[in-house]
Amino acid sequence: MLDLVLGRGIRKKGRGRKLLLLEAAVVGAIALLLILIMPLMLSDFRLNLLGRFLALAIAALGIDLIWGYTGMLSLGHGVFFALGGYVIAMHIKLQIPADAGTQLPEFMSLYGVTELPWFWQPFDSFFFATAAMVIIPAILGAIMGYLVFRNRIRGVYFSILTQAATIVFFNFFNGQQKLINGTNGLTSFKTILGARVNDSKTQLAFYAITVLLLAATYALCRWLTSGRFGRLLVAIRDDESRVRFTGYNPTGYKVLVFAISAGLAGLAGAMFTLQTGIISPKAMDIAFSIEMVIWVAVGGRASLVGAVLGTLIVNYGKSLLSEQFPQVWLFFQGALFLLVVTVLPNGVVGWLRFQGLEKVRAIFLEKPVVTYPSLESDPEVQRERELLENDTIDD
Repeated sequence: MLDLVLGRGIRKKGRGRKLLLLEAAVVGAIALLLILIMPLMLSDFRLNLLGRFLALAIAALGIDLIWGYTGMLSLGHGVFFALGGYVIAMHIKLQIPADAGTQLPEFMSLYGVTELPWFWQPFDSFFFATAAMVIIPAILGAIMGYLVFRNRIRGVYFSILTQAATIVFFNFFNGQQKLINGTNGLTSFKTILGARVNDSKTQLAFYAITVLLLAATYALCRWLTSGRFGRLLVAIRDDESRVRFTGYNPTGYKVLVFAISAGLAGLAGAMFTLQTGIISPKAMDIAFSIEMVIWVAVGGRASLVGAVLGTLIVNYGKSLLSEQFPQVWLFFQGALFLLVVTVLPNGVVGWLRFQGLEKVRAIFLEKPVVTYPSLESDPEVQRERELLENDTIDD
């Protein structure tokens, strides 16, 4: 009996590994398709748009990790997104040619700043900046998460606190004219690692890096949600009190996953900034943080594929509608969101996974017509039917 159970466990584990390998192969193939084929099919403008949307998908995966799997609805991820963008932008602004006459970003001279502020100095290093664009948002997320989760704040109160934090950071960054150019933000990027930021080859490199980072982020989130850690996150989402009763402390797990999500948002903000050429406090606006949640809702909660798909659908729809109907495109966008909420409450992937497959079966596969369902399940009827079949065979 034990050998039988172990055999089933080994087969199940082996099947799970095969599925993961198959999924990894599919993700790798899609990444290669995006890197090798899409640049040949799209113009530079459309390719740049796709690169931006793929960067946003990284942030959506982080949102799905904390909301879809852990049940924490954050309405303040724009803060972490903007921090990642500011980190890489500060590094680029410090890449000043030796013959420029000043070693300060140009906006500082306008406000009378004569010496580079101390907190700018480490960002002159490329390696420090690339690490900081993930680590700084992750540390801030861990601090915020610990202060909130240790007091067992959750649900709508957690969402309100993250929204309030967004307002605080937005007002703070908006007022720092001398240090980070305030409302205008950081723009007019020149060079990074000796290459011109606005050059088409450099932008193509940013696009390819974004695709690879998205694939790596998907693999990380898939790894986190597929094992025991993922089951624990779902348990916290479904019934945190029961998880605490069984001996686990949800606080540490929630802080960890929130920090990971914040770090992913920072990474997304950095790649988005490189491809847009600007980062400003506008990225910390409440509306943008809510948009991130909408991407995941449209694609489907607790579905990593849905998070990426929802981001692409919403942002491409937003782009196309604004081009075709510049005056009224916001009405179309609102109607789209209402349609998804009312008709597809589980998102696109949720509909395909549950209702869509059933409708396909109903169309293409014939079902036996059962006139009296209660008789079909009656044990007496089943017994009489077996007896009749046996008598028929004997005759």
